[in-house]
Amino acid sequence: MQGSSVALAPASTPILKRRFCLILSSSSLEPADLAFSRGVSCLQTSRFGSFTPLSARISSSLKCLNQRYHNLKARAGTASVPDSVDETPEPSAAIQTLQLGGMFGLWYLLNIYFNIFNKQVLKVFPYPTTVTAFQFGCGTVMIILMWTLNLYARPKLTRSQFAVILPLAVAHTLGNLLTNISLVTVNVSFTHTIKAMEPFFTVLFAALFLGEKPTIWLASSLVPIVGGVALASLTEATFNWTGFCSAMASNVTNQSRNVFSKKFMVRKEDSLDNINLFSAITIISFILSVPAAIFMEGAKFTPYLQSAASQDSNIRGLCVMSLLAGFCFHSYQQVQFSVSYMILQMVSPVSHSVGNSVKRVVVIVSSVIFFRTPVSPLNSIGTAVALAGVFLYSRAKRVRPETKTS
Repeated sequence: MQGSSVALAPASTPILKRRFCLILSSSSLEPADLAFSRGVSCLQTSRFGSFTPLSARISSSLKCLNQRYHNLKARAGTASVPDSVDETPEPSAAIQTLQLGGMFGLWYLLNIYFNIFNKQVLKVFPYPTTVTAFQFGCGTVMIILMWTLNLYARPKLTRSQFAVILPLAVAHTLGNLLTNISLVTVNVSFTHTIKAMEPFFTVLFAALFLGEKPTIWLASSLVPIVGGVALASLTEATFNWTGFCSAMASNVTNQSRNVFSKKFMVRKEDSLDNINLFSAITIISFILSVPAAIFMEGAKFTPYLQSAASQDSNIRGLCVMSLLAGFCFHSYQQVQFSVSYMILQMVSPVSHSVGNSVKRVVVIVSSVIFFRTPVSPLNSIGTAVALAGVFLYSRAKRVRPETKTS
């Protein structure tokens, strides 16, 4: 009897194999050949054992297969999702070219229209202090609207920040006032030719106050600037010392403002972003220029309006022109802080410096054409040499001195 049971055990093994293979192959968890190989291995190890351990091993194998199947399905679903779903497509080269051209065009147009409108106002109303205060007032109104409409976050100035910004605002006020004084007495083209001397004072003040020694290339680029301005001044038809000295003093104040801002605004708690820094300087300049305008030109302002009204002058046209000049004044200076930085992000620094040099050329040429300013050949050569020196200066600033390694 015992022998028969032993003899029956091998005979029942193929039956169990077939049943087990049918169970595993009917499942949709894995292919039948993989399930079959696992089932055979389980049966061979428990060939002469009882059926209870075998059923336990079958259930554990099914659980293992089910877990592996879900893991593989999860991996396959993750791999099927593309990695760049949230990536935004980059703008094409044509769109970037149009954006860059629009930024440069806005930069140039605001400068051109400001100089034309400002010169027309100063021809009819030759009071530069009052005009300067009015232009700062237009900028102040635009800044208040920007903060009120939440177009830009309004800063909270501390006492330390105000103490740093105040001398910068004084220099900014004097620089714009002296430029308007020059524009009253000489042509726009000559004023901007003299203002091409700004790099000379930048290098001078940086060496005196910041201890920055210029490279040989930077110093060499100043030679054509000085020579060109001298030649243009000697051949200028409308030359007078008031206009010349005022434009030169404007260079001194503007570049001292830039150097002092670099020297004083080094602490992180005292620094502001460019737009808010310019906004704070503009408001302080307006507060400083209003008393100066009343004190220096207030007595002349009322008689002028009375004489203009008696002569049926175009007061309305003067007011509109003054508003346009004030709008362009603040806008083009704001562009220097914001749009100019955006242009620098899109192009190389060399291309940006070329665009900055071309801007002054465009302003001079447009003013000569609009006001029909007589220009002699030597005057044109002097202006061209000075502007070429400005371009060489901008290129030389990008050349870094080589550090000697020991």
